Amino acid sequence: MGVDPGLRITGWGVIEVKGNKLFGIASGVIKTNNNDNISSRLNDIYENMLNCISIYKPSECAIEETFVNKNPNSALKLGHARAAAMLSIAQSSLEVSEYAPNKVKKAVVGVGHADKNQIKSMIQLLLSGIKVNTSDEADALAVAICHAHHRNS
Repeated sequence: MGVDPGLRITGWGVIEVKGNKLFGIASGVIKTNNNDNISSRLNDIYENMLNCISIYKPSECAIEETFVNKNPNSALKLGHARAAAMLSIAQSSLEVSEYAPNKVKKAVVGVGHADKNQIKSMIQLLLSGIKVNTSDEADALAVAICHAHHRNS
C-alpha cells in the first residue's frame, strides 16, 4: 500500500506484486473538510486509513516523505497529516517505509522531476486494469510501486 499524505487530500493505493509483475488492486482519496478544525481533519485521515487497511489488508506500506516547503505552516500541516496516516499504519501492526518524492518519481517515470500528468500516465501503463481518477491516487500508487522496486535493497 502506498500513501500520498495531505491535510486536504490524502491519496492511497494498493498494488499486488507477483514476481516481477505489478497489479493495481484499488486506489482512492481521503478528503477532509477545510472548515473543520485540524484535530477533526487528522482524525478523519486516521480513521479512513484504518478502514482502508482493514479492507485491503496490505502486508507492507510506504508513504511519501515531506518535501521541503517554503511555507513553514504548510510543511507543519503536511507533517501532521503524515503522522495521522503513519499512526493508523502502526496501529495496524505494519511497518512504514518512507521515500523521497524524487525517488518515487524516478521509480515510476525514470526522472526525479516528473510532473503529475506524467506520473498518472505511467501509472495507467504500469498497472493496467486500474482506473486512476486523481493525481493523489496516482501519487499513492507511485509510492507503492517505488516500494515494490526498493523494498529488498
